Amino acid sequence: MEGFLFQASIFLAAAVIAVPLAARLGLGSVLGYLAAGIVIGPILGLVGGHETLELQHFAEFGVVMMLFLIGLELEPRALWDMRHRLLGLGGLQISLTTLLVMAVAMGFGLPVGMAFAVGMIFALSSTAIVLQTLSEKGLMQTGGGRSSFSVLLTQDIAVIPMLALLPLLALPKSPDKVLSDTLDRMGQTSIDSYQANGAHEVATTFIDSLPGWGVTLMTLAAVGAIILAGIYLINPVFRYIHAARLREMYTALALLIVVGISAVMSLVGLSPALGAFLAGVVLANSEFRHEMESDIAPFKSLLLGLFFITVGAGINFSVLARDTFAVLGFALAVILLKGLILYGLGRAFGLTGRNLWLFTLSLAQAGEFGFVLISFSAQQNVLPAQLTEMLLLVVALTMLITPLLFILYDWLSNRMEDTVEQLEPDQIDEQAPVIIAGIGRFGQVVNRLVRSSGFNTVVLDHDLAAIQRMRRFGVKGFFGDPTRPELLNAAGLHKAKVLVAALDNPEATTRLVAFARRENPGLHIVARARDRTHVFRLYKAGANDIVRELFDSSMRAGRYVLENMGLTEFEAAELEKTFYRHDRQSVRDLAALWDPDTPTIENKAYIARAKELENELQTMLLSQLEETIDDQADSTKG
Repeated sequence: MEGFLFQASIFLAAAVIAVPLAARLGLGSVLGYLAAGIVIGPILGLVGGHETLELQHFAEFGVVMMLFLIGLELEPRALWDMRHRLLGLGGLQISLTTLLVMAVAMGFGLPVGMAFAVGMIFALSSTAIVLQTLSEKGLMQTGGGRSSFSVLLTQDIAVIPMLALLPLLALPKSPDKVLSDTLDRMGQTSIDSYQANGAHEVATTFIDSLPGWGVTLMTLAAVGAIILAGIYLINPVFRYIHAARLREMYTALALLIVVGISAVMSLVGLSPALGAFLAGVVLANSEFRHEMESDIAPFKSLLLGLFFITVGAGINFSVLARDTFAVLGFALAVILLKGLILYGLGRAFGLTGRNLWLFTLSLAQAGEFGFVLISFSAQQNVLPAQLTEMLLLVVALTMLITPLLFILYDWLSNRMEDTVEQLEPDQIDEQAPVIIAGIGRFGQVVNRLVRSSGFNTVVLDHDLAAIQRMRRFGVKGFFGDPTRPELLNAAGLHKAKVLVAALDNPEATTRLVAFARRENPGLHIVARARDRTHVFRLYKAGANDIVRELFDSSMRAGRYVLENMGLTEFEAAELEKTFYRHDRQSVRDLAALWDPDTPTIENKAYIARAKELENELQTMLLSQLEETIDDQADSTKG
């Protein structure tokens, strides 16, 4: 026990030192964990032996928890909406890479089963490194970043069928070999002690003795059991725990779900990660989903980090020293091979320039799930030990090279001309009496009020993400630049009664108002203004009603202040109405004096009139307050 605790302390200390340093150098946390393991393992020799093996088995729960959380994020409906990109771009990347790597491996003399396993291992990229780097560099919303995310998501999902397929590729075992492997797992040396150990070992031996098709049937049975439990059992148990009002019970139940599923899957000889992922997908629509995420995330991060440290500590550098050129050659060949496939797919799916190179270079490495598949392949007798050691080195080296690939992308990007990615606008097939251009926070409220009152609207916006969010809530909108004449005409500008110009960009709003007024002089235009100067521009452009973004909310806040200074709600409301009427008249007066070519602070006539209007406002409000108080007093006497 003391040795286990000592080695655990070394692992944790290495993580605390190495990971922040790697993050500061821009290498990412995964490479920090791997480097920490390499330092305390092969280099310094501080860890090793039976305690490290126990810690590695414990840390593998980090992978299980990561798959569970990935499943929680993948709502079935969202997956269905992304099916074309997932099956197209992501599916082709996985299939082509697997088959091409498999062909190369067979060329080196590997049997078909081993070659197929190697192909699946190198078809995956590093989700942890790529997503973190894309987020840090602000590249997630680019075309290349979105395509990379789609492929990574497909790869994460593909890990599950890969884990289910690997047992079918296992080399045949004799009955004596099955029993020997079982005894090795149990740490026993005699048949008598094996027979005395109980039902768990009996079940494990039974699964090991099954042919490949039998293991697959057991996989399907386990999958069905987990799905049914997720649908009919988990939510009632969570409600029962909720009644106890004990925060730690949520954490205990979340851990029970993951650990329990792992125990059941291990009992039938399957991957715990498979069950955890499926349970996550089933629970993605659960009302307790966010509760489970927040409870498991800290355990996942720590255990996953320990898993990568143990991988780094377990890398056999004697193989690298013995076959240096072979290992480096294989690592570079993997990157080159995947890069060629990614480049071709990127061009086929319309990526160009920076986006194409970002997509190609960001996904050219192998990934952390490669370690999982290698470990599982060794357990299932798919890959021999010598090849396993070689593959671990190649995967680790490709991940260590990844920062250099992003540096290469930065170098290429700086030498390319800026190009704006143009997405094709939607075909507008509807017309309505109300056109709403811009569906941000302002336009959403207007649209909800108008539609809920029984009037149809046509919504236009240049922000594809905003349109997609609306569609998720059942509100149809059309993607495209609302200032483009052909889109406005398709939306029925010449027949519409009202146009709401609610774009985020003030200049674009002004252009839209001016164009709409020229095209349809009888159109009533309600425009969103950024400030008073923008009000003047919109007034000259032809807007009928102009609403400043913060004006109404500011007046309401001022009314609350008056109420808390001793005025009644009625008195504060009357002053608010007076202020509103005066401000509308002031804007008309000042608009006549406003000159777009003269700064406001240099326009003497404007400043003089603004001062007069401010004095009038103060006099008017005080008179209004006295009049209101007198009226209330008279009504009380009466």
